[in-house]
Amino acid sequence: MDEVDSAIVRELSANARQTNRDLARAVGIAPSTCLERVRLLRDRGVITGYHAEISLAALNRHVQAFLHVQVRPMSREIIENLKAYVIDLPEVLSVFVVAGGDDLLVHVGVPSVDALHSFLMDKFSQRREIVGFRSSIIYQHTRNRVLDEI
Repeated sequence: MDEVDSAIVRELSANARQTNRDLARAVGIAPSTCLERVRLLRDRGVITGYHAEISLAALNRHVQAFLHVQVRPMSREIIENLKAYVIDLPEVLSVFVVAGGDDLLVHVGVPSVDALHSFLMDKFSQRREIVGFRSSIIYQHTRNRVLDEI
């Protein structure tokens, strides 16, 4: 990626809804060049999609938590099957397979702490491959919306 590609990625990260003309003006290139650069960034897999930012509170998900999950016996098949099960649960926002003391890190959004407790008891404690889990309530969340190449 050159400086122009990096500028395009930065601009789209900040505002993916801007027009090609506005994007081209912001990075200092012709609209036709910009359109081709964006197409090439998509083709190379740098740009993988455009997303709407959704308010979790508006969807009655006032409580977020990370679930630290330990799995046994450890095998690729068990991890893949559990990951497929977990990601299909409506409360789950994302699933990470991690190294260390935990095997999965699951980000959930639920209406309340009581709903989190019910979720854990009804959806996690019954799974034989889950030998342990703990939850960490998220008080605040900030993320870097604009990423630069390292």
